Amino acid sequence: MNLTSLDGVLLVDKAPGMTSHDVVAIVRRALNTKKVGHCGTLDPLATGLLIIVLGRGTKIQDLLMAEDKEYAGTMTLGITTDSQDADGKLVETKPVPDLSREQLDSAFAKFHGDFYQMPPMVSAIKKDGVPLYKLARQGKVVERDPRFVHVYAHEIKDVRLPEIDFRVVCSKGFYVRTYAFDIGNELGCGAHLKSLRRTKSGKFTLEHSVTVEEIKTLDPRDIESRILSLPTVSRMRGA
Repeated sequence: MNLTSLDGVLLVDKAPGMTSHDVVAIVRRALNTKKVGHCGTLDPLATGLLIIVLGRGTKIQDLLMAEDKEYAGTMTLGITTDSQDADGKLVETKPVPDLSREQLDSAFAKFHGDFYQMPPMVSAIKKDGVPLYKLARQGKVVERDPRFVHVYAHEIKDVRLPEIDFRVVCSKGFYVRTYAFDIGNELGCGAHLKSLRRTKSGKFTLEHSVTVEEIKTLDPRDIESRILSLPTVSRMRGA
């Protein structure tokens, strides 16, 4: 079955251990269509909402990528890694003090509203045309330009030291693993991102998403029925 004229948006609940490009490849194969892209990269460690655009939907890719995101995550205090998440190599361990809720609230509050964030070396940002993560693999550390970002809302969901569960609503280009790293530094013991789940992007949520396993196993027509048409996407965005 050749479904080459599909246009619209497919909301995918990304599984852990795969890249966003892996998901694109799986969708291409399942629907036998070439014009497929994704909006807002999720690291292999992360799960949750990945917006897949198909056909003419690729023309609104930049629009969808520019929207705010919401994440639920867990950071582990006392351990820093070279990638700032659990997939990286250990850099340093420090004892975690018996932190009060007031100290935690104060550290999180420092990273609310407008501020500058230094992109991690293990990222897809390019320096002289070369992705930073490729330079990082060679053991190189280069100067990066800080990025202006915004946190609209944050919440400490649960504290089980050394772990903290949190929620954050942030702007485009925000690195949640750097957020965990910076809060760890503010607390004086360091931290890394243990797990991350994207729960929302713009007006889109996981409610109407399809899992990667479903994409692999469902009849292509069933997946096609889950694709949001461009007029539907426009109405959802209030455009």
